Amino acid sequence: MFLEWIYPLVKYFTPLNVFRYLTFRSAYAAVTALLVAFLFGPVIIEKLRKVKFGQSIRLDGPQTHLVKTGTPTMGGLLILAAVVAATLLWVDLSNRYIWICIGSMLGFGVVGFMDDWLKIKRKNSDGISAKAKLAGQGLVALVTVLFLYFDPSGEMTKLYVPFFKNPVVDLGVFWIPLAVLYLVGWSNAVNLSDGLDGLATGLVIMSVIAFSILTYLTGRADWSEYLGIPFIRGSGELTVFCLALLGACVGFLWFNAHPAEVFMGDVGSLSLGGVLAVLALVVKKELLLLIIGGVFILEEASVAIQVLYFKATKGKRVFRMAPLHHHFELCGWKETKVVTRFWILGGLFAIIALSTLKIQ
Repeated sequence: MFLEWIYPLVKYFTPLNVFRYLTFRSAYAAVTALLVAFLFGPVIIEKLRKVKFGQSIRLDGPQTHLVKTGTPTMGGLLILAAVVAATLLWVDLSNRYIWICIGSMLGFGVVGFMDDWLKIKRKNSDGISAKAKLAGQGLVALVTVLFLYFDPSGEMTKLYVPFFKNPVVDLGVFWIPLAVLYLVGWSNAVNLSDGLDGLATGLVIMSVIAFSILTYLTGRADWSEYLGIPFIRGSGELTVFCLALLGACVGFLWFNAHPAEVFMGDVGSLSLGGVLAVLALVVKKELLLLIIGGVFILEEASVAIQVLYFKATKGKRVFRMAPLHHHFELCGWKETKVVTRFWILGGLFAIIALSTLKIQ
């Protein structure tokens, strides 16, 4: 918005030329989102507390979590508001990728909001049914994927593999169902990781930092050619969105760190997971996200392994509890230790993923 309003005035005041620089707008998108989160966080938390939008804790979970019962949830609304406000202020509004990311993020957020609302209304941890939740996520994912499928770049259906410069295969129309499953899977992966104070927020921050770099490089013809990665015209503008997302998550972490004053809820976790996957689809880093979000993959895999093994052995378990972070809690690790160590792993995975860019 600032770009459309202020940049035309550069002929009268040349210092305003700075508004055309992507790095400048990205940096201030982060600052704006951070300030929005800081300023409105206490207000939103107090509102959630007054209307008794408190978290219901699973009775079969770690007993130490029972003290968290009643902590305000749906704090993901703060993240969404901060991201949208900062992005619209600093981004080039004509960029289609920005609208696709915002639309998908809000779409997954609506599904999460409905789930959170029912949990609060019923005063337990049962939200909308699994089928209804998957249907909602699938619908949002399908609409998003169709917008990307008809992208003028012609790159969206191509599958790129780390360490290879050229696409391995063009999936064509088969890309659509695979991309839908991809978005739904990542939305749920972040959702499953949101079980400890600050855990999912910190891991998303690590992933967003990596994508801030990837979107910037992919949107520049010179750097993409040098690194041997696909050049997606217009994707560089997503750096503004990524930095806004980063600022919003850092601001939210201020209130979400242990002991948490607010939880993001499904409205936050589903939307964050979904939009990470959308970013990966746009910049053709679908497989690289498996490394960047390695901790999310471990969390989701632990649930799948636990369920399959439990059914196959008629009651036996691989982990003391799934997702994986609860297993380590029941092994005696304090919550803060689990979170910190998972953050370290998240940072390590992000560094490893970025290191593959030049190994082509």
